[in-house]
Amino acid sequence: MITRRRMVLGLLVATFSPIAISDDDSTSLAWLGQAFFFDSNLSLERTVSCATCHDPNAAFSDPRDNGVLAAASLGSDGVSLGDRHAPSLGYVALTPEFSRDADGLYHGGLFWDGRADNLAEQALVPIFDQTEMRLSGPEQLAERILENPDYKRQLVSLFGNQIETDPEQLSEAVGEALAAFQQTEQLQPYDSRYDDFLRGEYQPTLQESLGMALFFTEGFTNCNQCHQLQDVPNRRQETFSNYAFENIGLPVNERLRSVNRKRELANNPEYTDKGLAMRPDIPAGEQAGRFKVPSLRNVAVTAPYMHNGVFGELRTVLDFYNKYNRSGGDSQINPETGEPWGDAEVPETIALDKLTGTMPLEPRHLDALEAFLRMLTDQRYQHLLED
Repeated sequence: MITRRRMVLGLLVATFSPIAISDDDSTSLAWLGQAFFFDSNLSLERTVSCATCHDPNAAFSDPRDNGVLAAASLGSDGVSLGDRHAPSLGYVALTPEFSRDADGLYHGGLFWDGRADNLAEQALVPIFDQTEMRLSGPEQLAERILENPDYKRQLVSLFGNQIETDPEQLSEAVGEALAAFQQTEQLQPYDSRYDDFLRGEYQPTLQESLGMALFFTEGFTNCNQCHQLQDVPNRRQETFSNYAFENIGLPVNERLRSVNRKRELANNPEYTDKGLAMRPDIPAGEQAGRFKVPSLRNVAVTAPYMHNGVFGELRTVLDFYNKYNRSGGDSQINPETGEPWGDAEVPETIALDKLTGTMPLEPRHLDALEAFLRMLTDQRYQHLLED
């Protein structure tokens, strides 16, 4: 018999996806993860869920203004504010585990600084983070989970009776369930116009075709050096990220930083977000200021942009990259502020080898690139694209 809770969750899923996880199997780990994902009882004040900051109707990003033009998310207390932009969870399950390759370069992991090795580990961090969902630890999470008889029954079915008395195991099970939900087709449907094109079901416009050529051709833009995972362009199931860490010379988001309520920022005016170097096991130096290259799937509908939400428009992002190869005039002015772009927060490690040496792009080239990036929007979110 389907409970009222399960019926409500089914309706929630139906609002953002034509593909719902079957709830006929009461022991489905992915179904359980879906329930956790929407459950605000997993936050201290019972006010926010995972879906609050990763809204499935907004391509799993946070569309709320939060007083900072959506650059960061509010915690469950309605006051605490992060210093980074909540990335979209679409296609996130395809991120490889954090690793270091033979050349000493780091790849993968979750969060902008890769501090969680895998998806199950990442899923628990916001629940216990004191600026996000704010639970005190596994014991409090176990209390909240076991309040719900459906959760209790399904966890026992999946993991055994001992999970009721083992908060650490229960906490790990919550992470596994959330990871299982994020691995479902709902979060990576591969049904954008680009995917239709690869299947021979869509003919790109001339502008989209030009943008595609510019994107994938080295020497024109170098976009594909960081935003292409597979060796050959136009392969199916491309995630548009190599999952490496780069410093592209982003300035501080002054609006966000000025209102941020995190104690370490308020007490330390010299605070610098060092990205990858903030992982405890990563030395600073050449790793400082590097952030994980995000997937470009649904990028046209998940503004604002960059790890700190510093740019509100996709075109501004393209203008920012173009400034490295175009001198003088408007190229050195942020079109959103009318002021110069601003100094890089960490200038020492900027990837100038990838950012420079390509052709200066004219407005028509930037228009074409933007048209191509809009092609990467999943079908269910195409109504969010502005004309």
